[in-house]
Amino acid sequence: MQMMEIAAFLGHVGSKTSCGYGVATGGPLAWGLCYNHEMSPMQSYCDEYFKLTYPCTPGAEYYGRGAIPIFWNYNYGAVGEALKVDLLSHPEYIEQNATLAFQAAIWRWMTPIRKYQPSAHDAFVGNWKPTKNDTMENRVPGFGTTMNILYGDGVCGQGDVDTMNNIVSHYMYYLDLLGVGREQAGPHEYLTCAEQVPFNPSSKAASST
Repeated sequence: MQMMEIAAFLGHVGSKTSCGYGVATGGPLAWGLCYNHEMSPMQSYCDEYFKLTYPCTPGAEYYGRGAIPIFWNYNYGAVGEALKVDLLSHPEYIEQNATLAFQAAIWRWMTPIRKYQPSAHDAFVGNWKPTKNDTMENRVPGFGTTMNILYGDGVCGQGDVDTMNNIVSHYMYYLDLLGVGREQAGPHEYLTCAEQVPFNPSSKAASST
């Protein structure tokens, strides 16, 4: 289980930082940890709703950075509080410091987005016990629910879409690479979130796509 969780974590990291493509040497899944920031930000990701708790610093841009990318001022603020680093004033630290980037990603993996919801860690290792409502909405412990927690309806509840399948493929790649084997990944309903109802529908906090 510990090796499987490492593969799961790296599957997310690899898929979100990859510069792989179809005919790349070693295949498209071998190129994780290539990019450390969003390549073509379309906005500065400053949400003024949080201006009292996580105010945007003039000139700062809160686009996606890191091993599991952080987006939006409120997420930089929350991660910064946890790591005791002023990321609201200096969001660029995440792309300048690899240790900080991974600390942020591990914190994100271990920490629920909201109270009464599981962390990706707890959903993956089986610490989380789904409620009746979770079961009705097809949320079960496993890799699929980690995608639901981290990306919400940016990836989940849309059937077998490419964005979801790319993350799953990276997970399988790392299971093989670490010697666990993809045959240990479990059935489709545990592996994907294709039919899951998102925990936080249309929540920017849950989406990094």
